[in-house]
Amino acid sequence: MLVDTYSRRIFNMAYQFSGSYEEAQDMTQEIFMKLYNSLDKYDSRKKFSAWLLTLSKNHLIDNYRKTKWEKKNRDELDEHFLAAQGRSGPEEGMIREENKKILWSGLNHLSSEVRMAVILRDIQGKKYEEIAEIMKLPLGTVKSRVNRGRVQLAKILKNKRR
Repeated sequence: MLVDTYSRRIFNMAYQFSGSYEEAQDMTQEIFMKLYNSLDKYDSRKKFSAWLLTLSKNHLIDNYRKTKWEKKNRDELDEHFLAAQGRSGPEEGMIREENKKILWSGLNHLSSEVRMAVILRDIQGKKYEEIAEIMKLPLGTVKSRVNRGRVQLAKILKNKRR
């Protein structure tokens, strides 16, 4: 039941963090294994979805630290990205794909903490309060990280488009 309820959400987070369909699938499975092994640590007085998202975020950051996210080629397109963009001609599709590669490349230059805040806010559309709960940070810190990430990403993207 937990997998049915949360797998898509966890997969999307893992994909947005890694940019790789296959890696996101693997990390989603790892997160659910970690969930199973950590259920005894869950505090039932707290919201389960926030606890699960925090566990997921921590796993993604740990994985980042191990691999340093040195991935340059994106083999699969994000289902969410395609659904949001709709269908268009081949030229628009190529431009969108190039822009997506530039964006992911820019995101990979951000620190893991800043990248996670930007992804949760600007890609997943979460509220600052939700992000603060997921990342276990004060609201002001979350807002600062999102802002810092946006500024850094803008500079990175500006330099890449030259």
